[in-house]
Amino acid sequence: MREIQFREALREALNEEMRKDEKIFVMGEEVAEYNGAYKVTQGMLDEFGAKRVIDTPIAELGFAGIATGAAMNGLRPVVEFMTFNFSLVAIDQVINAAAKIYSMSGGQFSVPIVFRGPTGNAGQLGAQHSQNFENWYANCPGLKVVVPSTPYEAKGLLKQSIIDPDPVIFMESEVMYGDKGEVPEEEYYIEIGKANVVKEGTDVTIVTFGKMLSRVVNPAVEELTKEGINAEVIDLRTVRPIDYDTIINSVKKTNRLVVVEEAWPLGSIATEIAFKVQKDAFDYLDAPVIRVVSADVPLPYAPTLIKEALPNAERVVKAVKSVLYVEK
Repeated sequence: MREIQFREALREALNEEMRKDEKIFVMGEEVAEYNGAYKVTQGMLDEFGAKRVIDTPIAELGFAGIATGAAMNGLRPVVEFMTFNFSLVAIDQVINAAAKIYSMSGGQFSVPIVFRGPTGNAGQLGAQHSQNFENWYANCPGLKVVVPSTPYEAKGLLKQSIIDPDPVIFMESEVMYGDKGEVPEEEYYIEIGKANVVKEGTDVTIVTFGKMLSRVVNPAVEELTKEGINAEVIDLRTVRPIDYDTIINSVKKTNRLVVVEEAWPLGSIATEIAFKVQKDAFDYLDAPVIRVVSADVPLPYAPTLIKEALPNAERVVKAVKSVLYVEK
């Protein structure tokens, strides 16, 4: 094992798969000459050349469409959106083309494509650059949606996404690119659709994914542990498909559930999980499911308001105590 940054883990995944398969190529704004807006593609132009590491104009709709057509014709594009906020410009190609071609062609065309880039807030970037669309894309049949939480997860899940025969939305947190974590020397892949039990526990199940694990849930669990509360923590890894079995089995053991997500509350992944648990594990619940999500407003710019709007460890601790009926 060695310790590398989140961005390096992504770069290794891209490099390893591109060395194996000449049909894989990367395209997006500033991915080549500038080495990537977040330096994920650093050095790749020198190794693979301008035909496989392609700088695009500021035209997401155009290059998402080109990539989708390329995938239909046997290539394997990896499209980088500088931020998933900009993917809204290309969402017609993602939703109405890439996600539906296999079904609408009766299986004649598969679309092996990865759309990847940063998601979520990164501080004072304004409401238009601070949004979470994981639940939006997860709502669309034909797509797989992956949200890694550590460098280890990022590398293994991206490698699996690149070789997947279907369109994959691969969403990374903008504030995590510099995070360090242990990654094996040997090659590995992580199965899409299989959650990870990060910590086993007996008192309450906490389900989360992406940045929320390291920034919110882990600090909350440290505090809960000090107070004698033994939480089980599940990292979803992917939000389409969702590993319901792992969640249900955990709730059957702990009898309580808190779901932590950075998105807005209405139609969130947390809402879907709450529905599924009450449907399939209702008799095991000893308390209502609680969601810890962002405020139902465009993210403010003022730091004080940002702090109030976003999930934090204090809110998670409060939610856990609430389902345990020990809230002061």
